[in-house]
Amino acid sequence: MSDVKAVTDLVAKFKNIKAEIAKVIIGQHEAVDFTLLSVFCGGHSLLVGVPGLAKTLLVNTVSDALGLNFKRIQFTPDLMPSDILGSEILDENRHFKFIKGPIFSNIILADEINRTPPKTQAALLEAMQERSVTVSGNHYKLDLPFFVLATQNPIEQEGTYPLPEAQLDRFMFSIYLEYPSFKEEVEVVKSTTGNKKETINPLFSAQEIVEIQKLIRKIPVADNVIEYAVRLVGKTRPKSKEATELVKSYLDWGAGPRASQNLILAAKAHAAINGKFSPDIENVKAVAVPILSHRIVKNYKAEAEGVTVSDIIKSLL
Repeated sequence: MSDVKAVTDLVAKFKNIKAEIAKVIIGQHEAVDFTLLSVFCGGHSLLVGVPGLAKTLLVNTVSDALGLNFKRIQFTPDLMPSDILGSEILDENRHFKFIKGPIFSNIILADEINRTPPKTQAALLEAMQERSVTVSGNHYKLDLPFFVLATQNPIEQEGTYPLPEAQLDRFMFSIYLEYPSFKEEVEVVKSTTGNKKETINPLFSAQEIVEIQKLIRKIPVADNVIEYAVRLVGKTRPKSKEATELVKSYLDWGAGPRASQNLILAAKAHAAINGKFSPDIENVKAVAVPILSHRIVKNYKAEAEGVTVSDIIKSLL
């Protein structure tokens, strides 16, 4: 199959998968788009929203529609790394046998990831970056495709362990789920208080998703688009010559080089699902907020004056 035909097929399949997901998830179009984009790019996503906005249901529905294996890990303060990775046990023949943990799946939902201590959060790092885990000196490869979709509740922060910047940087997107509109909430109540159950049809296979990830990386990008993305990331750094007064006043730290890489990769995927064979600056702008928002650190002045990260990023576009 030619790459041109593959992109054309991807556009049609993307519309179909959104229709499947919409059977269960009402509204939240941006969240669904960015979650699928992260899957097609081979990245991980952080879903941030108050309780009851269907974060868990969204991930479950996406995994069903993609035809992938799905495991949910509820993060708690007493969760240990072995609860995620697996552990070795002594079998009946007195040989050590490795029992795989829930990390050995295609899609991992790390529910309330900030509820668990750094030691357990770090257990995900190797898996997220290397697509492999090391237990008792033995190295185990994870099946591809592999994604971590983590959720965070932004309200109740007492007794939580905020993710360190180094770990946040490993998430491609930070996706904020908003409250539904009045009309959408009416539909949610109608669909969830009856006895009708929607069936999600899987539209992809694991191998197809791996092929899409390869296709996305083959898409060519013009130099001016790459330069725009790198310049945009540079503007978020308060000590940079290109930093605006808003950035110098309200930010302590800007985004690192991984943000530039992810901007271009996400722009390629955004162009592909919209039927374009090469991304332009508009595609970079479309993915800028969820890619940069968790990579820049506001200062106290920004908190005091109610300036949001999203406001700062949009001022740079």
